[in-house]
Amino acid sequence: MMRRILLGYDGSDAAKDAFEFALDLAQKYGAELHVLAVARPPEFGTEVETEAVIENSRKHCLDVLQPLKTRLAHATIRKHFEVAVGHPAQVIVLYAESHGVDHIVVGHRGQAIFERWLLGSVARRVIAYAHCAVTVVRK
Repeated sequence: MMRRILLGYDGSDAAKDAFEFALDLAQKYGAELHVLAVARPPEFGTEVETEAVIENSRKHCLDVLQPLKTRLAHATIRKHFEVAVGHPAQVIVLYAESHGVDHIVVGHRGQAIFERWLLGSVARRVIAYAHCAVTVVRK
């Protein structure tokens, strides 16, 4: 039984498709929908620069979530919107564990093999480390 669904959301086209999928699941099963946007900290920089970049990234995440909040304002499902800071895959997995999530939904941009090898993939890492079911919605 699905009680809590977590959507990792970044505003991309793949994430928008994943949102539709997660929303459909939440409505079908009467589950809570948690939408999580993750602000990445910079790889390097001074403390002041890092804080400024993180703050800008958090604001961007809030802006990205706003259309979803508006769309779900009158929805009857229980919904939660969160912004966190860190590496997206790690934050998604830890959030899922700490909030009793039964199912994670993420989008996948369909990177080329070389890009996937070089950079890795949030979806692949979530699948590898999640304690629960994961659905990857391909673009």
